[in-house]
Amino acid sequence: MSAFFHICFSVLLLLSSPLLVKSLSPSLNDDILGLIVFRADLQDPEGKLNSWNEEDDSPCNNWVGVKCNPRSNRVSELILEGFGLSGKLGRGLLQLQFLQKLSLARNNLTGSLSLSFTQLSNLRVVDLSENGLTGSIPSDLFSQCGSLRSISLAKNKFSGPIPESLGSCPTLASVNFSSNQFSGELPVGLWSLSGVRSLDLSDNLLEGEIPKGIEGLSNLRAISLRNNKFIGEVPDGIGNCLLLRSIDLSRNSLSGKLLSTMKKLSLCNNLILSKNGFIDEVPEWIGEMRSLETLDLSENNFSGQVPESFGKLQSLKILNVSKNALTGSLPEGISKCVNLLALDISHNSFTGNLPSWVFSLGLEQVWFSDNQLSGSVDNAFGSSMENSRKKLVTLDVSQNKLSGEIPSGVGDFVSLKFLNLSRNLFLGSIPGSIGQLKTLNVLDLSDNHLNGSFPSEIGGAISLHELNLEKNSLEGNIPLSISNCASLMSLSLAHNEITGSIPTSLSKLTYLQTIDFSFNKLTGSLPKQLANLVHLQSFNVSNNQLQGELPAGGFFNTIAPSSLSGNPSLCGAIVDRNCPTVLPKPIVLNPNSTDDTAQGTIPQSFGRGKKILSISALIAIGAAAAIVIGVIAITVLNLRVRGSTSRDAIALTFSGGDDFSQSPSTDGNSGKLVMFSGDPDFSTGTHALLNKDCELGRGGFGAVYRTMLKDGRSVAIKKLTVSSLVKSQHEFEREVKKLGKIRHPNLVSLDGYYWTQSLQLLIYEFISGGNLYKHLHEDSGENHLSWNERFNIILGAAKGLSHLHQMNLVHYNLKSSNILIDSSGEPKVADYGLARLLPMLDRYVLSSKIQSALGYMAPEFACKTIKITEKSDIYGFGVLVLEIVTGKRPVEYMEDDVVVLCDMVREALDEGRVDECVDGRLQGKFPVEEAIPVMKLGLICTSQVPSKRPDMGEVVNILELIRSPLESQDELGDF
Repeated sequence: MSAFFHICFSVLLLLSSPLLVKSLSPSLNDDILGLIVFRADLQDPEGKLNSWNEEDDSPCNNWVGVKCNPRSNRVSELILEGFGLSGKLGRGLLQLQFLQKLSLARNNLTGSLSLSFTQLSNLRVVDLSENGLTGSIPSDLFSQCGSLRSISLAKNKFSGPIPESLGSCPTLASVNFSSNQFSGELPVGLWSLSGVRSLDLSDNLLEGEIPKGIEGLSNLRAISLRNNKFIGEVPDGIGNCLLLRSIDLSRNSLSGKLLSTMKKLSLCNNLILSKNGFIDEVPEWIGEMRSLETLDLSENNFSGQVPESFGKLQSLKILNVSKNALTGSLPEGISKCVNLLALDISHNSFTGNLPSWVFSLGLEQVWFSDNQLSGSVDNAFGSSMENSRKKLVTLDVSQNKLSGEIPSGVGDFVSLKFLNLSRNLFLGSIPGSIGQLKTLNVLDLSDNHLNGSFPSEIGGAISLHELNLEKNSLEGNIPLSISNCASLMSLSLAHNEITGSIPTSLSKLTYLQTIDFSFNKLTGSLPKQLANLVHLQSFNVSNNQLQGELPAGGFFNTIAPSSLSGNPSLCGAIVDRNCPTVLPKPIVLNPNSTDDTAQGTIPQSFGRGKKILSISALIAIGAAAAIVIGVIAITVLNLRVRGSTSRDAIALTFSGGDDFSQSPSTDGNSGKLVMFSGDPDFSTGTHALLNKDCELGRGGFGAVYRTMLKDGRSVAIKKLTVSSLVKSQHEFEREVKKLGKIRHPNLVSLDGYYWTQSLQLLIYEFISGGNLYKHLHEDSGENHLSWNERFNIILGAAKGLSHLHQMNLVHYNLKSSNILIDSSGEPKVADYGLARLLPMLDRYVLSSKIQSALGYMAPEFACKTIKITEKSDIYGFGVLVLEIVTGKRPVEYMEDDVVVLCDMVREALDEGRVDECVDGRLQGKFPVEEAIPVMKLGLICTSQVPSKRPDMGEVVNILELIRSPLESQDELGDF
């Protein structure tokens, strides 16, 4: 143990000053001290350094990642690549005076590079790539770099300029500072590093011109300045770096012409100049760079024709001249580039036919899209040799003027994964040989003049992910064999003449995300099994001849009505068209029957020649009658108690607080007043307790009045107008006391109650800011709610409702008039839990009494077999969200139309018309990145099937996630 304490004491000395270690006992190994101190600054979650034992005499035997010089028995290499280490680079490394190679790549190290490696005079290789190191590089880091030959700081987060001292490292052969945030201009001294063979400064923020004098890098083999902000011309001195094999200057703002001095680079394999601003014609001298394997001149401003000299590039494998202004035909000489694997001439203005040699070279990738190529492709396809056909993986000749039929020989390209012949003039039928392409992932034949049937052989292309045949003149049915394409994710047959029904087998394609069958002649009903496609995101069957009921569940709960339009016989809630009632047995109406007792007949007393009502009409009339009878019954019951209620109200008005008793008496003349806290006495001022002038509003349960307590505090009193339906006093008080215990910042608190047999009052805290309905629909001018205020109201209401659901309370009556706004703008949910004060009611009566505001009622209220749960509140909340964002009522009656808010928003979002959804009074002063997800959340909450709606706890979490990014973005300002 004494040795262990000796080490610990030495470590402390080392941390304070490395020089003091020299005074320690020579028996103590400096390398062990250094490594132990180095490990102390690290976290090792995977235990990779467990073998580092400070009790060992030497780290050279079994310490993982440590290598030693066998002669000196001192640490020469520390290689900890991919160990999952985190922490910072500690000073312990400076004790490893014989260290030659340090590699800590692919870890999670953080902090700045504060160590001065100049103290390690033997260090030759430093690799700190792929970590999280930050900050700027100290200006003197490389002032005395000794024998350093290779340094890599790639893929970190370093910033600031590249230090000028880097030019003081004459032995450097490899410099890699790529994928950081270095900025500023290149240090001129960099070009004095005559020993550098590889220089990679790509993917940074470096700017200015590339300094002249690059010829000083006489040993340079590879240079990459890709993806920076360099401007100006390429310095002509680059042609004197005769050993260069790879040049990547892409993704900058370089300009001017390519200098002919570059033709001297006869050893160059890769010349990548894409995404710059180079001009003029492509130089003929490029053909002199005989060693080129990759030539990328794409996305520049080159014009003219491709030089015939390109045929001399016998080693060329990749040629990319896409996205320029090139014209003419491809030179025949390119057919001599026998090693060519990828050819991209897309997005130019090339003319002529598709060259016949393209498919005989054995190319793997061919991109010819967006040119002016014309004529038939028969010769090109027919010229390909068998071996060449097996190599082609990608063929894109889209957006040209190619014509004629698609040759059946396309099926011979058995390795094809991507085939795009779209936006041409192809005609005739789709060859069945397409089914031979077993590896094909994408097939796009859209926007041509193809006709004939949709070939059943398509089922042979079992690897298809995307199939696009839209905008043709295809006929016939959708083949059942399409179900064999089990990996299909996108299927578009829009704008054709396809007939028949949608096959049920389509539901077997479980990965489908997008289906577009619009503008065809499809008939029949939509298979119910389509609701099982769990990944479906878009389903468009508009403008067909489909009929029947929509599938229920899944994606179809939130489908946009526009995706179903133009099918007048489709029915269901989404298309706002009732489906005919289906009864177990048909009812036969026989007006000629004389047997009044016969089953299913109508007596003669109905009379001949009169119009007989349909069964669905009779059912509808019966349901309507039931609702009317229920409403009348409640009204009559209320009228019976109105007289006694009025008398109690008058007594309250003039007797003041003294007549209220807290005794358990149920005598109608005395009543029972209970306050959960505070003074129970009311003020006896000029405003009576239930004075008509103090009425705040009326709802489904009763009228609300404002009055004051003796302490000057205002309260709101709700006089229940459903007195005859209220439970017994015992049950009433039990439920009210439960409500009185609920406290939440976003819920209106119940402070007390008053009870007699004929009058019941609920006493609430008074909220001064009015209700949300008035703020949304009655305020005008500058008083409208801002986006922040609207979002806070949505979030606050969600939190309040979530708390109710945690207490197992269903609100039943959520709407904008039941959201009150206090003086600080905080929303408070009101009128919750009142349904619990009533005995069980028929849900039609409950709907008419409680869900009085049209548009908020969940669809399950219309179905007796579905239980009313918290999910019904969530539907109303979803409508409320859309009302707050749009400023529109849930249902609005136009001159000759009825607009349902959910449908309007769903359709507008589906078509990308976001600005039309958000309240116009905001005039664009809202963050789109918040508005869109909030509206989508509202639509999810209004799903037709209750189980598809989220819980309120989940809603709160989603809203907080939507809002959290905004808090760190000052530039968005105050919305």
